[in-house]
Amino acid sequence: MNAPTILNDVSRRAFLQRSAALGMAGVAAPLVTTLGAIGEAAAATASDYKALVCVFLNGGNDHYNTLVPYDPASHALYAAARGSLALNRDALQATALVPAADPGGRAYALAPAMAPLNPLFDAGRLAVALNVGTLIEPTTRAQFLNRSVRVPPKLFSHNDQQSFFQASSPEGALSGWGGRIGDLYQSGNGAATLTCINASGNAVFLTGRQAIQYNVGTGGPVALLRGGTSLYGSATAAATLGRLMTEANPHMFASEYARVNKRAMDTQAQLANALAGVPESSMTLFPAGNPLSDQLRMVARMIAVSGDIGAKRQVFFVSMGGFDLHDNLAASQPVLLARLAAALRAFHDTTQALGIADRVTTFTGSDFGRTLASNGNGVDHGWGSMHFVMGGAVKGRRFHGSAPAIGHNTADDVGQGRLIPTMAVDQYASTLARWFGVGDGDLTTVLPNIGNYDRSSWSQGFV
Repeated sequence: MNAPTILNDVSRRAFLQRSAALGMAGVAAPLVTTLGAIGEAAAATASDYKALVCVFLNGGNDHYNTLVPYDPASHALYAAARGSLALNRDALQATALVPAADPGGRAYALAPAMAPLNPLFDAGRLAVALNVGTLIEPTTRAQFLNRSVRVPPKLFSHNDQQSFFQASSPEGALSGWGGRIGDLYQSGNGAATLTCINASGNAVFLTGRQAIQYNVGTGGPVALLRGGTSLYGSATAAATLGRLMTEANPHMFASEYARVNKRAMDTQAQLANALAGVPESSMTLFPAGNPLSDQLRMVARMIAVSGDIGAKRQVFFVSMGGFDLHDNLAASQPVLLARLAAALRAFHDTTQALGIADRVTTFTGSDFGRTLASNGNGVDHGWGSMHFVMGGAVKGRRFHGSAPAIGHNTADDVGQGRLIPTMAVDQYASTLARWFGVGDGDLTTVLPNIGNYDRSSWSQGFV
């Protein structure tokens, strides 16, 4: 086989038996080390298939209560600045992270709700990128205060910073860096339309200059006319409408309309047929009642049939909202983080069962971080944040980037604990793009601000 594809009949039966047993383990169980040993069940992985999966946390996730300073000195500074919203150090003991390399005396723990990710970190399948955020060029506190450097417009604005993270441009951007990566690879895919795939609606991240993002629902591709074979009780009427929607037309606009309709119908049929071959029992690790899990389950199904549709490179986008917690942070964020951790863990373990974990790199993004200072019941819009990178190719069990100082009026702070990013989104993205296969000559096209950084910093080393 020339790309990842789902199982043959014999191996499928073995896989289903093992999948049922794995499903009972649940996502909070220790890392299932036997997944990689299911040789007869693993997808035949082509050496040239790769997928990038962006998990975007809409609203601006509070990083301070996601990755918590844990060494005694750092935790004391964090607790003093955050007040009643600080997580107790004793409650973090079970989720403390033990990195493979000394992070300069600093220690961190995951929020207790994120315990399912601890085994991935311990196994070297999860890394943390510290203090990532939107920048145009390297920026210090003095330069920011003196206004001597360019900074992204409308800092701390949801729409603009979401766009800047996804596109390197403010709201109104016409393409995103995920889509621009897709531009480089869609001609090498059997179905170019299935290069950039959005399972959560629409996002500038996946819009290319040529590549078009393809939207799927959690149940699969959405058919035009709802896939109906009858219109007002008439099969002839339905067939006639379908023909009118796709037939050639000498008028320029009508011709383009027909071309788009035909592409949509053909792609939907191709993908639906391929997905029909994915056994439901191969996706049992995903928890029910979790919208992000449902999206990642769809992504896993599409990766499983990438060989059937001739895909060699794919970029995916999923998202979850609710992170704009100016109020009720203590009660609401743990619920969100638990869903995030459960979905990420299920996705990782499923890609490992399919034998392609080293070909899938998943990373988080968000509008911005939050303030260290509490507003009493929540936290306000910040700037720099931390992010997770997950997969078999990741240089895990490490903290990558510069650990920010903790407190107010530090060299990393522009007020209330808002961090000046020390890893630009462009540097974060260029590391992922390089792993994907994008050469340095194309990076300045994909990431227009990367040229403002020294070439040696284009890779941050986490993958």
